[in-house]
Amino acid sequence: MLKSELFEIITNGENSGIEFKRDDIRPEQLAKEIVAMVNFQGGRVILGVEDDGTISGIQRDNTEEWVMNVVRDKVHPVVLPFYEKIKIDKEKTVAVITFPQGNSKPYVMRHSGREEIYIRVGSTSQIATREQQMRLFELGGMLHTELLPVPGTSINNLDLVRLENYLKDILNDPTVPKNQEGWISRLTGLGLMTEASSENYCTIAGLVLFGKAPRRFLRQAGLRVFGFESEDKEYKALFDEILDAPLVGRWEIHDSDKTLIDPGIIERFINLITPFISEQSSSVDRNFRRVNIWHYPLEAVREVFINALAHRDWTRLVEIEIGSYSNRLEVISPGALPNSMTVNKMIAGQRSPRNLIIMEVLRDYGYVDYRGMGIRTKVVPLMKEQNNVDPIFESTEDYLKTILYRRKGSDQQTEK
Repeated sequence: MLKSELFEIITNGENSGIEFKRDDIRPEQLAKEIVAMVNFQGGRVILGVEDDGTISGIQRDNTEEWVMNVVRDKVHPVVLPFYEKIKIDKEKTVAVITFPQGNSKPYVMRHSGREEIYIRVGSTSQIATREQQMRLFELGGMLHTELLPVPGTSINNLDLVRLENYLKDILNDPTVPKNQEGWISRLTGLGLMTEASSENYCTIAGLVLFGKAPRRFLRQAGLRVFGFESEDKEYKALFDEILDAPLVGRWEIHDSDKTLIDPGIIERFINLITPFISEQSSSVDRNFRRVNIWHYPLEAVREVFINALAHRDWTRLVEIEIGSYSNRLEVISPGALPNSMTVNKMIAGQRSPRNLIIMEVLRDYGYVDYRGMGIRTKVVPLMKEQNNVDPIFESTEDYLKTILYRRKGSDQQTEK
């Protein structure tokens, strides 16, 4: 790091990725800051700088060895810091300890026989709440939230007709349970129900896939869909609806064909959004029928929407939001990308499913393909080809936002 870069960082002050510390801090104080940063997005601890930005310099002998021993003894799992010294003048030197975002969350500080989990909140490091700890375990792949029980539910909250359709017609399973005990046993084996405190509950996966009214017990289930005539949110929306339904539809299978009998939330969304992402042509085709002009590739819209359903973070207590504006379509899926996943990796085709059961059931129905590379093979090329613009992906600690920009001009995709 250049001295000029260090001065700029000090001038800007502490933030979620920068912490100033005197070099006489106790080992657990340093470990606390490191744990909080690697549990967030990484950052730097700068030793020899006061909270107000005054440079006091490091006084400790063998500072680098001391830092490495603190990290080894008090931070778990193992992290590998980058340590460097910056000489300010003849008398003062500061130490900069840099950490990337951790890939094995949650990281803990071990001290006095305890393990404590810290997270970064603004410019401070704080003990993680129960919900924040759950999110870190989920991000680290140590907790699959889709398997958690949903309080207040039972087998009566699942649509057994839809489940029988899934087993018999989608999976071609000849053995369908004949009684409630058999159903509970089978659904528990599939991860759609679970036992807790001697009671049988729907799991999150079971309720959102096959529940009669998932939002009654799981408020973040379902989908909020709204639209505006302008490029921004206004007081009056064209529509603003909450959809509450199981993810999958009920289908009647005819040899190689199938007919939708009872739509799930995927079909209901497509029916709701279609008038706002398409329009009828002023002309007719050779069969005297008007054709639809689509403002976005329909397969791209469908893929982005289903990805939001399949990969959302169930520790976030908000529903998926889809907004239609005059120039774009926005899909906001709650939660950060799974642990080491990035937007670039996602576009490149790397796969890291968060909700394995939900993803597999959607594959069984054909809602997603078995490669799991829809962003790379569908969304990006279709938007480029048909709308002449790349999709935008914005990833934060709270959500993944996908933006599809509307095609301008008359050469839009048409479909009968």
